[in-house]
Amino acid sequence: MRATIRAPRPADAAAIAEVHVAAWRETYSHLLPADFFSPSYLAGRQRLWRHVLAEPRDDMTIRVAEIGGDIIGFAWLGPGEGRDAEAPPRDRLLYAIYVLADHHGTGAGQALLDETVGEGPAMLWVAKENPRAVAFYLRNGFRFDGVEQNDPHAPLITDARMVR
Repeated sequence: MRATIRAPRPADAAAIAEVHVAAWRETYSHLLPADFFSPSYLAGRQRLWRHVLAEPRDDMTIRVAEIGGDIIGFAWLGPGEGRDAEAPPRDRLLYAIYVLADHHGTGAGQALLDETVGEGPAMLWVAKENPRAVAFYLRNGFRFDGVEQNDPHAPLITDARMVR
């Protein structure tokens, strides 16, 4: 069954937060402290998504992938941001794109990327320790620009910037 891509509603906040946490758990558990996925982590994601969906912004695009009424992934695009005093290399930043592991390879991630970023210029940060994501972005025309940083909340993860 193919995923349907749609704009989220405020009522989707809890489901998106669940996918957000589950995808991180599936992908990064081996790189994170045992207590990383505490109840407060999920509560924080729920607060984040309630806020983002309750106060939509014209400069952001969020889409969810849904199968049979269940959200199985999401993508979030917004204005480009620099780090510290640096100017961003692109005006648009893919903040996040996650699909539950059971749905990898189904085209849901590609559909989410196409619906949010399209084919235009953009930038993103990817965990170098996530070869599946790196390969996905390379297939979609993104290239590393040499800028890297460690995630202060996950010091074993190195984020590398990619641009297109």
